[in-house]
Amino acid sequence: MEIKKIGLAAGAGELPLEFIRAVKSRGIQVPVFAVNGVTSPDIEKEADKVYWLNFGEFAKVMFFMLKEQLRHIALLGAISRGLIYGSHGKYDEESGEILARSVNKRDYSILREVTEKLKKVGVQVVDPSEYLGHLIPVPGVLGNVNPSGTMDKDIAYGFRIAKEIAGHDIGQTVIVRDGVVIGVEAAEGTNAVIERAGKIAGAGCVMIKAGRPQQDMRWDVPTIGMETITRLIDNKFKCLAIESGKMFFLQKQAAVQLADANSLSIVVL
Repeated sequence: MEIKKIGLAAGAGELPLEFIRAVKSRGIQVPVFAVNGVTSPDIEKEADKVYWLNFGEFAKVMFFMLKEQLRHIALLGAISRGLIYGSHGKYDEESGEILARSVNKRDYSILREVTEKLKKVGVQVVDPSEYLGHLIPVPGVLGNVNPSGTMDKDIAYGFRIAKEIAGHDIGQTVIVRDGVVIGVEAAEGTNAVIERAGKIAGAGCVMIKAGRPQQDMRWDVPTIGMETITRLIDNKFKCLAIESGKMFFLQKQAAVQLADANSLSIVVL
């Protein structure tokens, strides 16, 4: 069946904008459900239509999906756990029921319940990687800076730990220096753990980011981009290692050029 329209529930960041551009290039309409104070205002320039909502207004989302006669939707963009916890008391009845049915408030538990809820009203959550394949890096060294032997050891060590914490839905980023774990991402997010590790260990850290062992590409796909690279450089990191096939790399060409200019190695495992 030919898809003529895909809705987008858009969180923060550049990824929702990339998705809109990719989908519209195939002649598919994209109405967007944006979150006040979270989604970039630039979404107005890209989407066919934007419905601005507060976080936790799931009943309104369902109403507008019915209005748009949607049968497909994508879930993209960051939603901080601070927003999830900070919105207690502001959820509508539908959102409250989703949280009540979730095994816990981890990302996967909530997104699984959202997906089931949408399925019951005839809306399928699509795999955005079908439209964003150009953002998924292939294995190898990106750019001209090869990792040293010490970095290779830190990558191998950190990758094992990153897969472990990702499997528990704690976070997906680990920072290592000289065989010592300096930082583990949790609810604070990647940017905060980069800053924290830089303050603790100084120059020479290695960041490793992995997908979940059973990464469902419909939900919460790890994403890096220019902001990640800039923060790593500002904190004097020496290497970034990411897992192939399980994450998106935004603004890759410009980011790799910036990394090369600052002797930051980027490795795709």
